[in-house]
Amino acid sequence: MSEADLVRLRGLGEPLDAREVADVYVPLSRLLNLYATATRSLQQETSAFLGERESKVPFVIGIAGSVAVGKSTVARLLRELLSRWESTPRVELVTTDGFLLPNAELQRRGLMDRKGFPESYDRRSLLRFLSRVKSGVEEVRAPFYSHLSYDIVPTGEIVVRQPDVLLVEGLNVLQPPTVGGRLAVSDLFDFGIYVDARTSHIAAWYEERFLRLQQGAFADPKSYFHRYADLTETEARAKARSIWTEINEPNLLQNILPTRSRASLVLRKSADHSVRSVLLRKL
Repeated sequence: MSEADLVRLRGLGEPLDAREVADVYVPLSRLLNLYATATRSLQQETSAFLGERESKVPFVIGIAGSVAVGKSTVARLLRELLSRWESTPRVELVTTDGFLLPNAELQRRGLMDRKGFPESYDRRSLLRFLSRVKSGVEEVRAPFYSHLSYDIVPTGEIVVRQPDVLLVEGLNVLQPPTVGGRLAVSDLFDFGIYVDARTSHIAAWYEERFLRLQQGAFADPKSYFHRYADLTETEARAKARSIWTEINEPNLLQNILPTRSRASLVLRKSADHSVRSVLLRKL
C-alpha cells in the first residue's frame, strides 16, 4: 500500500505504518480471504448436494470494540486489502451507527445519554437487514448516519448489492441473544473480530481524539457538538473525561468487553495503537 493509501485509511490520531500493515493486516486479510473462499465452496457443494439453485451469499465479518479503540480503521483497512485478493474483489462496509434509533426517538425514551448502548439500536431492523443479506437478496438497503448531525439522515441510505464480503462494524455487534430472544446479530456472522486494548489506553485515546475533533469538526456550525468548539483545552479535556466515565466506559465494561470471548479473532493493541498480539480461535 502507498503512503497515500495509509493516510486515507487511518483514523484520527491513529498511527498506521506500512510495516504493521505488512506484518499484521495483509496476513489477516489473506486468512479472511481463505475463510471466505472456503465458505463459498462449501455453499456451492451444499447447494449441489441438495439439488437447489445456487445463490450468492456474502461472507459476513463482524468487527467489535470500544469507542476510540480503532475498529473503524481496522474495518476500512480490511475492506481495502480484502478487495485486492482475486477471489474477493467486491467488499462492502456497513456500520451499525445507521441502525441507531433517531435522536427524537432516543429523547422520547430517555436514552440520549445511553446512545451506543445495546438498547439504543433498532435491533429488529439490523437483524432484518443482515437476514436479507445472508439470504442472497440482490439489493439490500441500510439507513445512513451522519456524524456531523449526530443523527440518522431520513433521506440517506447505503445499498449493499451481493458483495463477496460484507464487513459490519459496531460497538455491540458480538452481543449474545437477548433474554427470550431467538436470534442475535452475531448469529449471522461467519467471522467475528474484536479490537482490544487496556481500558486506560482507550480512555487516553478518546480524550486525545475529542481534542482533535474540538479543533476540527466541532468548529462547523452544523456540528451537533459545535457547543464544545470554544472550550479551552482544560475544559475540553474535562468534558472528554466526563463523557468517557459517564457513558463510554460503562458501555465498554458492561456490554462490549464481555463479548470479546465470542470473537473468532482478537487484535490486542499496545499504548501506541500498534497491534501487539493476534489471538485466533481454532477451528
